[in-house]
Amino acid sequence: MAKAQINPERTRWLEVLGVSMPLCLSYIPIGLACGILLHAAGLNFIMILLVSVLVFSGGAQFILASLLASNAPLGTIFISLFFLELRYALLGSSLSKYIKDKSARFIFIFSASMNDENYAVNYMKFATDKKWDPDDALLVEYYSLAAWSISNMVGGLIGSAISIDLEVVDFALTALFLYMIVMQVQNHLTLVIGILAAVLGVYFQALTKSTLGIIIATLIASFVGFLIENTVRHHSKHPNSNWFLTKMFRPKITKTTIEDKQAQQKEVKEVEKLETKIEDVVEHHDKKHEERKHDDQHPDEG
Repeated sequence: MAKAQINPERTRWLEVLGVSMPLCLSYIPIGLACGILLHAAGLNFIMILLVSVLVFSGGAQFILASLLASNAPLGTIFISLFFLELRYALLGSSLSKYIKDKSARFIFIFSASMNDENYAVNYMKFATDKKWDPDDALLVEYYSLAAWSISNMVGGLIGSAISIDLEVVDFALTALFLYMIVMQVQNHLTLVIGILAAVLGVYFQALTKSTLGIIIATLIASFVGFLIENTVRHHSKHPNSNWFLTKMFRPKITKTTIEDKQAQQKEVKEVEKLETKIEDVVEHHDKKHEERKHDDQHPDEG
């Protein structure tokens, strides 16, 4: 009886799905909340779907909901989202070395489907798994996009079935952004710049009487942070130990691949086996030497 053949392609996409599943599951509560807030801000089911697919950024979509709820002008919304999403230029550049051999069409689709979370998954896999390739990375993006879009749409349907006060939307968004800020604070400089941005945001929003003040405050605070960090790194003998740049917590990061670890473990085992053999040989040699010495000292006993 012939054995059933395992389809390697099917196995691979299932493996990638397993890698993506924690990310997809984490999108469900946030995606539902985002869909509800977008509906409360005035978007219908189709618009929520389009925003989910075309924007595909939780932070940008929550800001979009906030700006729509506050009746911000279209120009302010566009500029806000533009500067917020500029970070993807840096994220994409760090993955470019892994997909540089792919076609322009592939790179375009890959770039359009990338967000913070699937970037983190793919970067980790590229750095730790030699078998991880661009097609696997694109699958992660597809899975995460599907999970996010479906969650947004379901959230939109829930939002259409219940009535939500826009004041609740503002409260929820404020709490979300505070959480995002706290998670970004890794050293004293980011803490100082975050406080500076908050103060400038209040000042310029009161001055301009519009959300454009937040954009101005963000740009000024970012520029000040750049100047401080650049100055510290150029003029301090030990920039990493400088108060401004001292890490508040240091997550452990390693670029050692799984295969490298397995190879190291194999080498250790081989060395241990070799040491055991050497010990056995030495012990056997010592035993023989003792026997010969004993025979030389007591020849009559033989």
